[in-house]
Amino acid sequence: MSRFRRTAAAAVLAVATAALTTAVGLSGPATAAPPTAAVALGDSFISGEGAGAYAPVVDVNGVAQGFPGWTAPNNNAFFCHRSANASLHRASLPGIQDRFNLACSGGQPHDIAAASSARANGRQVAAQLAQLRAVGQSHDIDLVLIGLGSNNSSFTFGSVAEKCANRFIADAWTGWWEFWAYLNGPVPQQPCSDADLATAAQISAATAETTAAVRQILTTLREIDADGQHRVVFQDYTNPLPFDLDPKFHTEDGRDDTRDKFRDLGAERYAGGCPIHRASLLPGHRFSQGLGSIVKSGRDTLAAEFPGADLVYLNVQRAFDGARLCESATSPTGTLATPIRLQDSPPNGTVVTSLSGKDKIAIQKIANTCATYFQTCQESWHPNAAGHQVLGQCLAGAATTAARDVTCTRTPTGTITIS
Repeated sequence: MSRFRRTAAAAVLAVATAALTTAVGLSGPATAAPPTAAVALGDSFISGEGAGAYAPVVDVNGVAQGFPGWTAPNNNAFFCHRSANASLHRASLPGIQDRFNLACSGGQPHDIAAASSARANGRQVAAQLAQLRAVGQSHDIDLVLIGLGSNNSSFTFGSVAEKCANRFIADAWTGWWEFWAYLNGPVPQQPCSDADLATAAQISAATAETTAAVRQILTTLREIDADGQHRVVFQDYTNPLPFDLDPKFHTEDGRDDTRDKFRDLGAERYAGGCPIHRASLLPGHRFSQGLGSIVKSGRDTLAAEFPGADLVYLNVQRAFDGARLCESATSPTGTLATPIRLQDSPPNGTVVTSLSGKDKIAIQKIANTCATYFQTCQESWHPNAAGHQVLGQCLAGAATTAARDVTCTRTPTGTITIS
């Protein structure tokens, strides 16, 4: 029986018990049941990165941090980017009274049991387990959404995305005759390969690291959830880019991305939100599938270790089909992911929507702004508010199904199916 059905049954039983007590004249201490809660833990795809409407975040010192400005240190707690539009808040979850988004953009397995501030580039927030325990003191936790694995000690989603986008931009604006002229050596311009994104050894290490962190979550839930009834949903990742670009983005001015210097095409793809070599797309999808294997393997391992635990794997890799960046000629309009968007220096919140007419010096300046003030570009290639609405539908399906392996798919007509 699902937790939501049990909640309804318990309510009926409570009413009957109260009536019986009144009828026979019995009395006793009345203990109100704590409110039920759904909790989100993990990284940017769970916190709501890209969806806007970011709430203040309490830092490791207990101070709520609102937006600190575009030039503030990126480790500020606010840049966890916990969104009111995150999938946890968009999902229909009958029986759930309160929702707590404890995820943090850039979150790693390390951040589950230790303060994120204790590692390099980590944000100034407490360990997610410490935050989970605080929720457990006042609430009955019935649902936990976990998104973990895209960032770890071996690789991070942000570094992978930055690598492939930068290679495309360098290739588009820098000629081969300039390629060898840089004082710091040649600038990589070739498409990303599978090995550039994550090796098999890195995926294996990330799997072990992620599984160990989630094991700590499950152990903590056993300790703090008094009734022991909670469903844990392990969500994987969806790629913001398609398997191939719409033909509109294949060539411009007679040049494709296999030519030397193709600035018009580079500007066109940037405007569409997909500054990427076509040859990088399939390795990118295999990388996404690798992330899925991390999540699925972790769930399977822990299901064997925690017999009887209610653990559900939610596959969302096809949840954005037909609405990925540059999958149609109108991109980024109508897509479910945020385009890559940068700011000029000094950053002031105004994004650069067009690179047309800019030379490579201007391009480098814009790229450096992202490197120096990562908050100016960290929303890039994440689910937008509409994307999180879809992921909310996926979560709603995973929260109530009797299945333990759930796939959420978007049909060509935009219908979301749960199977």
